Amino acid sequence: MNKGEKMKEPTLGNPQNTIEVLQKYNFVFQKKFGQNFLIDTHVLDKIIGSAEITKDDVVLEIGPGIGTMTQYLACAAKKVIAVEIDKALIPILEDTLSEYENVRVINHDVLKVDIAKLAEEENGGKPIKVVANLPYYITTPIIMGLFENHVPIKSITVMVQKEVADRMQVGPGTKDYGALSLAVQYYAKPYIVANVPPNCFMPRPKVGSAVIRLERYENPPVTVKDEKLMFRLIRASFNQRRKTLANGLKNSPELDYTKEEIEAAIEALGRGASIRGEALTLEEFAKLADLLSECRF
Repeated sequence: MNKGEKMKEPTLGNPQNTIEVLQKYNFVFQKKFGQNFLIDTHVLDKIIGSAEITKDDVVLEIGPGIGTMTQYLACAAKKVIAVEIDKALIPILEDTLSEYENVRVINHDVLKVDIAKLAEEENGGKPIKVVANLPYYITTPIIMGLFENHVPIKSITVMVQKEVADRMQVGPGTKDYGALSLAVQYYAKPYIVANVPPNCFMPRPKVGSAVIRLERYENPPVTVKDEKLMFRLIRASFNQRRKTLANGLKNSPELDYTKEEIEAAIEALGRGASIRGEALTLEEFAKLADLLSECRF
């Protein structure tokens, strides 16, 4: 493409064109990859708009499928790196993205890609933006992997299962509150951009979806001496929700504190012995981690 030439407008995003591409390549949906392709241009516009993509941005797209959202991203961003696990989609992506020179497709499992290294190569280590229509079965490990590995990220705008989006923004005492809620809220400010019904996808999923944007904090809202310990405590307290916090922590193979140390820390927190993990705020988990790390010195 010559300088000054306008980039081709996206051609995908409606059912007819999607069906045409799938038939041309005799594509068969793989249930194991959780493939549901977006077929609604309004939703695509909403995702691109809420992700606030500019010509200065390098975007990581996870699971581009046939390249529907990739075309939209390519028109808005400086560069798009699309990571696709299904090798059957690679020739389709080569076709649908042939006129977009600012796209790099990587055929790999995103959970095994060194994204921090990729950000260094593609954007000089400056923060990238992540945009994705995520397969439901690996939503949590992908998001947690991006945060916990301290990948330089400005924001994550993703389509996820509606109940997962709800879980990311709820507080203590609700049934959806858990390790994911706490982890997301430690690293980012979450807000739901749009709810998306099943008829916006092909094939139709059995559940509703939502687009959620996670705006990365420069500094987490709570300070904690040992972040890894805090997350071990969080995981242990939600692994067995019916147990009291003390029993959940005592029985965790991830922790090696005595019954006395755990009970003393919970008491110092000002919480009773029968408290459950789901009642604690992020601040309280941070304080609990500090109390337990202090009791060893």
